[in-house]
Amino acid sequence: MVNRSYTENESTIERIQLHCSESGRHNFIFIMIPTLYSIIFVVGVFGNTSVILVISCYMKLKTVASIFLLNLALADLCFLFTLPLWATYTAMHYHWPFGSFLCKFSAAAVTFNLYTSVFLLMCLSIDRYLAIVHPMKARLQRTMFLARLISVIIWLMACLASLPALIYRKILILENTNATICALLYPSNSSYYLVGVGLTKNILGFLIPFVVISTSYTLIGKALKNAYQIQRHKPRNDDIFRMIVAIVLVFFLCWIPHQIFTFLDILLQLKVINNCNIEDVVDTGMPFTICIAYFNSCLNPFFYGFFGKNFRKHFLQVLKYIPPSVRSHPSLTTKMSTLSYRLSEHLNTAMKKPAGAADIE
Repeated sequence: MVNRSYTENESTIERIQLHCSESGRHNFIFIMIPTLYSIIFVVGVFGNTSVILVISCYMKLKTVASIFLLNLALADLCFLFTLPLWATYTAMHYHWPFGSFLCKFSAAAVTFNLYTSVFLLMCLSIDRYLAIVHPMKARLQRTMFLARLISVIIWLMACLASLPALIYRKILILENTNATICALLYPSNSSYYLVGVGLTKNILGFLIPFVVISTSYTLIGKALKNAYQIQRHKPRNDDIFRMIVAIVLVFFLCWIPHQIFTFLDILLQLKVINNCNIEDVVDTGMPFTICIAYFNSCLNPFFYGFFGKNFRKHFLQVLKYIPPSVRSHPSLTTKMSTLSYRLSEHLNTAMKKPAGAADIE
């Protein structure tokens, strides 16, 4: 819910009044959204906790991909643990009973997760591109130290992007319904805040990562196709292509509705659009776009972890409470990272020998 104007201060809580007071307030929202939040919470916590346990107990942080994947799971968990608060908030017809601190912290966690997730997914796509398409050249660049440093920088940047939520998210009393809400309240005549935060979310939180991710996996797919053409006697693994298409499509489909509604919400707050019917559509659709966007937090472990044979094996060990083996821990591998070694050999041999000159294992 976005504030359009406010009237006066009473005690320490400001009172606000909305022009379209009934926009987005429908009984089906108060039932469906908490239910969807609960499903996302259960599936997301299970999936991301499994990733953390498998990497920590069995695989260890021995590859660049494992560092990014672990950080991705931790970032998703930071957000997922706030979902019960937002589910309760929605089920209580947008009444916030948890106080100012949790209001600010929960809102900041949402923004924090948005940026950490998309930046880490972007780094994973670049790492896969370097490992598969330029394995020899990237061997010196893809170091554990650099991966840890990049992860720290991403967390710091996400914290910085979360500052507006910490500063401007407040407990307010809505005069139209006398409900206590947790909402953003920018200073008067601060349209540049709205434009800045909104465009940053659209461009830095979606457009740039989507271009990088789609470009990286498109180039990976092209390299795979060329490698299979060279090694025509080798069976083609179409699962890899399906995974590449799925990663790009799921990222796009999960985030584009929320980004569109975010842009429309900016136009409403700037009074570019001043229509209660349109505002009702935006305020009604926004919670559903949030559900779709953060359902991505549930899917990340399955795309980046459960596709790998070693990961699935260790995941079953976690479920059976089997302790880690005393032998050396295998590094994190997914179908794509495993393929990077075979494909690297394919690409390197293709440069030295005519196609089909020798079998390559």
